Amino acid sequence: AVLEGLDALLAQKVRPRRWKLQVLDLRDVDENFWGIWSGASAPSPEALSKRQTAENCPRLGGQQPLMVTLDLCFKNGRLDECLTRFLEWGKQRKGLLHVCCKELQIFGMPIHSIIEVLNMVELDCIREVEVCCPWELSILIRFAPYLGQMRNLRKLVLFNIHVSACIPPDKKEQFITQFTSQFLKLDYFQKLYMHSVSFLEGHLDQLLRCLQAPLETVVMTDCLLSESDLKHLSWCLSIRQLKELDLRGITLTHFSPEPLAVLLEQVEATLQTLDLEDCGITDSQLSVILPALSRCSQLSTLSFCGNLISMAALENLLRHTVGLSKLSLELYPAPLESYDTQGALCWGRFAQLGAELMKTLRDLRQPETVVFSTVPCPHCGIRASYDLHPSHCLC
Repeated sequence: AVLEGLDALLAQKVRPRRWKLQVLDLRDVDENFWGIWSGASAPSPEALSKRQTAENCPRLGGQQPLMVTLDLCFKNGRLDECLTRFLEWGKQRKGLLHVCCKELQIFGMPIHSIIEVLNMVELDCIREVEVCCPWELSILIRFAPYLGQMRNLRKLVLFNIHVSACIPPDKKEQFITQFTSQFLKLDYFQKLYMHSVSFLEGHLDQLLRCLQAPLETVVMTDCLLSESDLKHLSWCLSIRQLKELDLRGITLTHFSPEPLAVLLEQVEATLQTLDLEDCGITDSQLSVILPALSRCSQLSTLSFCGNLISMAALENLLRHTVGLSKLSLELYPAPLESYDTQGALCWGRFAQLGAELMKTLRDLRQPETVVFSTVPCPHCGIRASYDLHPSHCLC
């Protein structure tokens, strides 16, 4: 019935004055919406109150067609049949109806089905893409040309992208070039999130060279990176306005600390969030990056837990935060002296050192939220912590 009503409106060559509908916003609607659309069920009261407005779309101008705004989510191996029918219906009315997708999430679906749907929407409307399923690099490359057509893309999230051991080195190089070259077409790209991505090790410079706009966010957690990758990141002109840097789980133990120090120098005027959790940073490395860290005047969140740092180095770190007046959340590791020679936590010693560190910090300034935490417990995976009082793991 809804489609028939829209068809009746779209069939009118001259819009009547009473026609006020310009945008039909189907984002964040009732999760049973497509059943409601087809008449199979009734809407909830909450769904009836959803807003029906949308931001300006880059494809619209002059005499505007009716715009339908929605988000796409691929999961459970298939796309909703009613949504698929609607997209096909919209494609047949191109010029009269503009289907605008702002966000695309992929949690699991065959790549050929994803491509089939992407061919039905205006790709340059898409602002955010999230790929949350394990893909081989060869599958990502099939998706890459569509990524390059998302010319207004602001944010890309990739999870668990790996390279098959069967791919020859020259083919891998070709795939990486195909992927990174898509960023040459993304003039508004700002936020890069990569989690457990291995294929860019030793090739991060190829991606960085293709960036067309300043980045606001770089999140690369549990990824494989080389020391040269970190150097290229520190030299990249596109990171000069960075607000968030997250390198959690990237082992830096055997890297020179200089590239990280240079990177912090480059972003000292803008960086608001720094996460170096579980990076294996040592006392000597920390001493090199501290001067640059102390000048990050906009920093509000600092996470350094999970690194094996001595009591003396931690006290030095705290002293270097005196000038960081915007800090509101600080996460630090338990000092090395909290563990015995086998690496087991000495609870009483940890509580004592935690109290000493908290006193040192309060003598320097008035912190908001501060937590000292251990490495994860080998049995339950939870970190013991000390803020105002010690807190055990779950064991």
